[in-house]
Amino acid sequence: MDTVASPAEKFAAASARKKYQITAEFIETFEFPFDPFQIAACNAVEDGKGVLVAAPTGAGKTVVGEFAAYIALRRSMKCFYTTPIKALSNQKYQEFVACFGEDRVGLLTGDTSINSEADILVMTTEVLRNMLYANSSTLKNLGCVVMDEVHYLADKFRGAVWEEVLIHLMESVQVISLSATVSNAEEFGEWLGEIRGSTEVIVSEIRPIPLYQHVLIGNRLVDLFSQPGQINAEILKLEREAMRKIRVPRQRRERFSEEGGRLTRADIIEKLNRENLLPAITFIFSRIGCDAAVKQCLQAGLRLTNTDERAIIRETALRYTQNLAEEDLVVLGFDDWLTALERGIAAHHAGLLPSFKGAVEELFQKGLVKAVFATETLALGINMPARTVVLEKLVKYNGEAHVPITPGEYTQLTGRAGRRGIDIEGNAVIQWSPTVDSATAAGLASTRTYPLRSSFAPTYNMAINLISRFGRERARGSLESSFAQFQADRAVVGLTRQIKKNNVAMAELMKDATCHLGDFNDYARLRREIREIEILLSKRDGKKTFDNRQRAHLESEMQGLKKGMREHSCHGCSDRETHARLAERADRLRRENDGLTKRVENRTHVIAKTFDQICDVLTHLKYIDGEKSSPQGKILAKIYAESDLLLTETIRLGLLDNLSAPELLSVASSMIFQSRSQENLAPKIPHINVANALSEIASLWVQLEKLENDFGVKTQKEPDFGFCSISYRWGNGQSLSSVLKGSDLSVGDFVRSTKQLIDLLTQIGGASENLREKCKEGVKRLDRGVVAYLMGDL
Repeated sequence: MDTVASPAEKFAAASARKKYQITAEFIETFEFPFDPFQIAACNAVEDGKGVLVAAPTGAGKTVVGEFAAYIALRRSMKCFYTTPIKALSNQKYQEFVACFGEDRVGLLTGDTSINSEADILVMTTEVLRNMLYANSSTLKNLGCVVMDEVHYLADKFRGAVWEEVLIHLMESVQVISLSATVSNAEEFGEWLGEIRGSTEVIVSEIRPIPLYQHVLIGNRLVDLFSQPGQINAEILKLEREAMRKIRVPRQRRERFSEEGGRLTRADIIEKLNRENLLPAITFIFSRIGCDAAVKQCLQAGLRLTNTDERAIIRETALRYTQNLAEEDLVVLGFDDWLTALERGIAAHHAGLLPSFKGAVEELFQKGLVKAVFATETLALGINMPARTVVLEKLVKYNGEAHVPITPGEYTQLTGRAGRRGIDIEGNAVIQWSPTVDSATAAGLASTRTYPLRSSFAPTYNMAINLISRFGRERARGSLESSFAQFQADRAVVGLTRQIKKNNVAMAELMKDATCHLGDFNDYARLRREIREIEILLSKRDGKKTFDNRQRAHLESEMQGLKKGMREHSCHGCSDRETHARLAERADRLRRENDGLTKRVENRTHVIAKTFDQICDVLTHLKYIDGEKSSPQGKILAKIYAESDLLLTETIRLGLLDNLSAPELLSVASSMIFQSRSQENLAPKIPHINVANALSEIASLWVQLEKLENDFGVKTQKEPDFGFCSISYRWGNGQSLSSVLKGSDLSVGDFVRSTKQLIDLLTQIGGASENLREKCKEGVKRLDRGVVAYLMGDL
């Protein structure tokens, strides 16, 4: 039942509508009423303030970004809308075209450029960063920037780009930041206020669709909580019974599902279908697992669609794949994919071809695909809400080890459950097993502490660009204003407070230890030094062994200290041991302060110190001379790859000069590729010229790593030769099936790596005139077939 607004509330609402007329006009274009946080955020945008909106997945944050574009057009200004991934940029571009018209919207994602001087430009964050460093003319008349998924600045590999943009954007530009719910939104907003000016922080923890948490034990779907924060007693009873029945040894608990203890994936989908809980996304933290789940459902004869739905699915799938060659469709497993799709079942992960993922996303949004098995990459921004989210496990492989998912990740994943305007509730289902219990699930579901932590660190490319643009001192100062330093400074405040507290306590203790016979501080020092030598001489761990001469020296030193202690005036004090205990407590506090002071030093100016170390390397290699960039420094300024310095040194030393275009692209691939497999198999090298160049690059990397160690930094990724043969053969015109034969690389990974290689060749061509024509030829050779097919063309 709707609550009736009081006269005072009605008056306040009317006053706000009168004051914020553009907001009111914008809201009228929607069929649903705005939530209070959306109205407050739009009002702040209309006031010209910076805005940080932190709200749960599916709460409707993006309407604030849309309003920023709407108001920019009203004011005859440009609006840039940045996203962390190309798929999200493509999706947002399509939405804005539908909203504002094709002629007013553009897309820039590194490998795609559509209407690049449009009033509203959707782009990946790296594109904007590169524009800022190049002082691009496209920045002219820029009124506001929307940074979607801004919490991505915590990403270990790419997060620094968000901070670079926020720090270096022109002061006149209004910034609207959209974030998932984080527990330190106020801290982040305070930092934004310091670097961007007045920033309104708007936090909403209210999900528009309530989320209910369940545990699936055997065939029973049971509520996780009986009341907020309290685990349902029925679950605990069912868990005890299940553990008694199965008696699985600890070392075999991971195999529990294979031994009949849990429903199969097909059984779970059927159960959810019977209980009207589809469409569902099942998160499986493995691409192989996602593909296997689809096969299991097909083998079980699962069908979730009717004849009419199958016809629409087929038409959509064929539309997305119409530009693909027949022979490539065979390699892609098109028939099996389409069969599953027509039954309403699909996988979604980074190993799929973008066109396959695009079809799955569209069909899922339309409610035609009912069961999707996905990796966690789907949780990032893509508009694919479901009625139900299923989690099989609460651990995932992070590239190095299997680790528990964090409360923040759990919230992101389960946040997909509940479709606004369709469902009255969302459902999260955790499948119980001996390794996935209710206590762990309840801990993740009820934790509200997932702070945003900066991953910012200076790079060579960043340093050279900032020095060229601002000079070294101003560049150094700009990095001091990073969120990383802001957080480090916050930590320093707490540490400094503790040091001061310890100093006061030490002074009190030493006051109480005052001896009427002499300086007890000096006497305590003698006792302390004697004790330290005694400990040294008594060590038996093999780490401290002394020859006879060293031992004799230490024993002689100790005898001298003991003599000095006996002769000290305080030695005869009747309260000597009481004073000594007080002095020892003061000494413990002194040692604690030594440790705290080191931590303060490590955090103080930490970003600027790293910047100085980076600059020292660049000076040593003659990339900079004071404030001036050398010719090779100008090349480095245009190389944004992770291995920026290694690649620039490769260009400078002429290691690519005598290579053909296919050989050059093969060698360049070692700078961007990251093998997924942990096996140390020797990669295939396609040509002697490639082998020679790679050998020299490997030696160069070793030299740079030693140099970096000398200067206290580590930034350059070791070259990975795993894509050299594949890219070489593709660059020489071989077919997709031939190129991927004998490789464990998926088509999706192949396309993504090839697009990254195209981007890198474009950077090399832009940086080096000598290599420009070969790079252009390399791009032409790579950009064909499945690689050239763009979802943006649809």
